[in-house]
Amino acid sequence: MFRLRTIRSLLIAVATLLPVGSAASAEPEDPYFGEALFHAYQQHFFEALERLDTEIGQHYGVDEPERDSLHPYIDHAEFSVGDFELNYRMHNRAGRAIRAILEGKVEEPVRNEAAFRLAKIHFQKDQPEEALRALDGISGRVPEEIRDDADFLRANIYLATNRPSDAVDVLRGLQDSEDLKGFSRYNFGIALLQDGRSEEAIRELDRAGQVTAADPATLAIRDKSNLVLGTLLSEASAFGPAQLSLDRVRLDGPFSNQALLRAGWAEASAENFERALVPWSILAQREPTDAAVYEAMLALPYAYSQLNVHGRAAVLYEQAVETFGDELDKVDASIESIQIGGFLEALAREEIRQDKDWVVRLRSLPEAPETFYLLSLMASNDFQTSLQNYLDLEDLRSKLVSWQRSLDSFEDIIRLRHAYYEPLLPEIDRQFRKLDAQVRLRQEQRKYIDQKLQHMLIVPSPDALATSEERQIEARIEQLESGLRKSNDPTAEVLQRRIDRLSGVLSWDVETQYHKRLTEAHEHLRELNEDMETLTAQYDAFVRARQAATHSYVGYEIPINRLRVRVAEALERMERLIAQQGRVLETVAINELTGRREHLEAYQNQARFAFADSYDRAAKAQVR
Repeated sequence: MFRLRTIRSLLIAVATLLPVGSAASAEPEDPYFGEALFHAYQQHFFEALERLDTEIGQHYGVDEPERDSLHPYIDHAEFSVGDFELNYRMHNRAGRAIRAILEGKVEEPVRNEAAFRLAKIHFQKDQPEEALRALDGISGRVPEEIRDDADFLRANIYLATNRPSDAVDVLRGLQDSEDLKGFSRYNFGIALLQDGRSEEAIRELDRAGQVTAADPATLAIRDKSNLVLGTLLSEASAFGPAQLSLDRVRLDGPFSNQALLRAGWAEASAENFERALVPWSILAQREPTDAAVYEAMLALPYAYSQLNVHGRAAVLYEQAVETFGDELDKVDASIESIQIGGFLEALAREEIRQDKDWVVRLRSLPEAPETFYLLSLMASNDFQTSLQNYLDLEDLRSKLVSWQRSLDSFEDIIRLRHAYYEPLLPEIDRQFRKLDAQVRLRQEQRKYIDQKLQHMLIVPSPDALATSEERQIEARIEQLESGLRKSNDPTAEVLQRRIDRLSGVLSWDVETQYHKRLTEAHEHLRELNEDMETLTAQYDAFVRARQAATHSYVGYEIPINRLRVRVAEALERMERLIAQQGRVLETVAINELTGRREHLEAYQNQARFAFADSYDRAAKAQVR
């Protein structure tokens, strides 16, 4: 009755995944975090956890995490892990993850939302005191998205701990909340009722029963408000107002059966049996899997008997006896089918579960008695919990089988890569060694030139910057001078003066152009540096490509074998758990159906006695 509102739960969860502030409105730039959000938007929380757990682990494994694209979002990613675990009903792990957020250095709004999430976990685990302590840790700036939800949770905790007056104080401030419309008024009325303020409770429930809404959840709580109000008014003998309230319950809503039954009894209590026939007639024609329908099948002929229409009452009682007999046969068939495993086989139908209305579709399967009462069984919390656990285990088993096949695919890929690269690598390595020697030589040459130019900045050396033509001329001059020294030609002296002039001109050019040439040499060195950087980048890229080629198929055998063993062990453990959970589920279903069978037998016996009495009264009326 006081369960937490679940509308917008996914939207609220998504809102917490993004950074608070200016970056909060943008999608995270980390692609893997975005992929996890993509799965979370579709409520595929296992896939979201699988992706984000891997990404966070890789983030902390890199040498420089601050350069990773996840780094700006790491706090929110860790918070999201706990949020996904909470949505996947991994309450223990989610609690630890969220506590880590609370103990870490995070922004105040994120800390407050983590406290709210932790409080939800404790409340769902029936630990209201722990939930209240977590809520008391909220202080400072609270995200607008959870402000009303946190107060609503606090009110529910007060109701669960028998503190209705405190709940009234909190809920009074939530009556204008658009997001909690209907829910806040309904819980406000219940809190007032528990606090002994019946008149105020009736007024608030009446308001909750008249809220305008379009979403299914608010419409359902509106129907529930009218049902509770109608019941309270009927018990207080205010049959007219009770009928008005019950008439507001939708005929196609989840509380329509109870409302029709209550409406009929309200009229019957006021001795308006003719008017009681209307709701009971509608209810008696509905699918006989609800206890309210069974009761209506007995109440309808009772109303006719009170109107002294004993013949009609006898016919209806006889029909009820036959219907209850048919239902007993269906219950027996359902129990027998469950005992031989038909129920679990039906639940494992993947094509059924792809539909959001898979529970309804299961019920309508031909020749499937094991699922005929599934909708009514879902009303049991024990059955719902057991069923969800079983379905989760089945999902995990299918994923393990898929991962097992993936390992075979990985081995095929590795085999193909090995076959492709092994013939190519020897020739590539030979060419690489030749290229490597050339690269190292050019690097040493460039280093020598750089050192020499740096030395010239301290000790000028003009001759070192002479051009090749100048060096040829200088060599020719030296050759001529050597020839003249060995010659006895009388013109040698004249020739020597001419050679000296040439040598002077050459020295003049070399000395006067030294600074210009040194500047040009440094410019050329910078150009050479750019070429060397390009060469080094290409060299490094080749080295990485060469390593990647080898790493793409070398060293995977041991990790894959380890993973294969782990998957096989997990699959074996999963099979045992599925078998155990299946037995639990079958036991819960059989117990529920056995209880239904006992009620059906009681209804059938009651109908038989009433049929006999009505038959006698009808016979006496005909004699008269």
